[in-house]
Amino acid sequence: MNYDTLSETLHAAIEQGNSDSIKAILDEFQAADVAEFVRHEDAETTLRLISYLPLEDRAQTIGYLDFSDQLEIANSLDESSLARLFMHMHADERADLFNVLDQKRQESILRRLARDEREDLRKLASYEEGTAGAIMTSEYAVLPVECSVEQALAHLRATAPDAETIYQVYLLDERHRIAGTVSLRELILAHSATPVSKLMQSDVVALTVDTPQEEVARLISRYDLLALPIIDSGERMVGIVTYDDAMDVAEAEATEDIHKGATIGKMTESLRGASLITLYRKRAGWLVLLVFGQLFSGMGIAYYEETISTYIALVFFLPLLVGSSGNAGSQAATLMVRGLATGDVRLSDWGRLLGKEVLVATALGLTMAFAVSFLAMYRGGYEIALVVSMSMIAVVIAGSLIGMSLPFVLNRLNLDPATASAPLVASIADATGVLVYFSIATAILGLPAIN
Repeated sequence: MNYDTLSETLHAAIEQGNSDSIKAILDEFQAADVAEFVRHEDAETTLRLISYLPLEDRAQTIGYLDFSDQLEIANSLDESSLARLFMHMHADERADLFNVLDQKRQESILRRLARDEREDLRKLASYEEGTAGAIMTSEYAVLPVECSVEQALAHLRATAPDAETIYQVYLLDERHRIAGTVSLRELILAHSATPVSKLMQSDVVALTVDTPQEEVARLISRYDLLALPIIDSGERMVGIVTYDDAMDVAEAEATEDIHKGATIGKMTESLRGASLITLYRKRAGWLVLLVFGQLFSGMGIAYYEETISTYIALVFFLPLLVGSSGNAGSQAATLMVRGLATGDVRLSDWGRLLGKEVLVATALGLTMAFAVSFLAMYRGGYEIALVVSMSMIAVVIAGSLIGMSLPFVLNRLNLDPATASAPLVASIADATGVLVYFSIATAILGLPAIN
């Protein structure tokens, strides 16, 4: 059965209260599918379904849930049950859950873990959030440099069952530093007597524990790695970040940039789990600031009051022109923010991109001016059509240049370019569009502005 059919069947079993059917249906689900299902259920149903899973499956499923859901499940368990759950979780997921518990429960969990697991958990949980250390796992496959293929495979059989991935194996010297890496495929295909050192690749890409997590994800993507080794300040290997964790980071970073692009504050919890006050606080600040930003548009309109009162037809085209300026600016800002985020664009590219943007914006302005000129001729005659057409070209160019330049300026000031959001760029472009429009109108129609 596919996921939708399983979901319908499981809902029916829950309504009937048939425990045996629920357990049988859950056996058909992958852990990720169980997590997807319970994510949309109420807390009582979620806790009930999780309790039906075997401990190992339960630990794996919880790893797919948001922190708020994980914390809710953890708080429903006593210390002994929670400690058993910790023992079956992957090292990195265990550390993430540990960090959201209160201090009393953390201490209780640590007392119930074996010494090695306790020290490993403390170490992983100590790394600063947003760094490579915070997303790495200590469960990885290693080999000594001096061994044969036969010895290597025997070593992996004995030591690697708990490793998160064994497709890439790291060769460490006596000081626990990376000497090279070898793939499981190469080990399987090689002759049993071949020294592993002859198969290994010594040019290994590695990052330190304090490297920003987005840089880790970027390098995994660039080099198509299954995992990236992480080293400490002494160049000793301490963990790996796997590609699936890098995908989670990339998704989180993209979500954060999208929120910034809409002037929404950083969300530390899911949208579904966020409270009303949280959603209000994350959105209110920028909206209030942008309201005051729009006052500049009002001041521009007031400044050209005489022109507007004489040629009422100009008001008809005002929303169209300022909207076009904001839209063009938002498009340009989106392209530049994404280009800077992916590394496709650098600060040194600003001059070349500025010239390109002027040409593109001019072509866009001419196209839009041509499209609106016929309506302007119909509404106000030749002079109004000339004003609207020239203004359209000017505001599209101005909005585009504002949109493409603001991310570079913010980057230069060591601020996040994603802050150059569509609402912010649109507000600036709107005010600029008002001034440009009525300046052109006053110049062509021969009316002085009010001082």
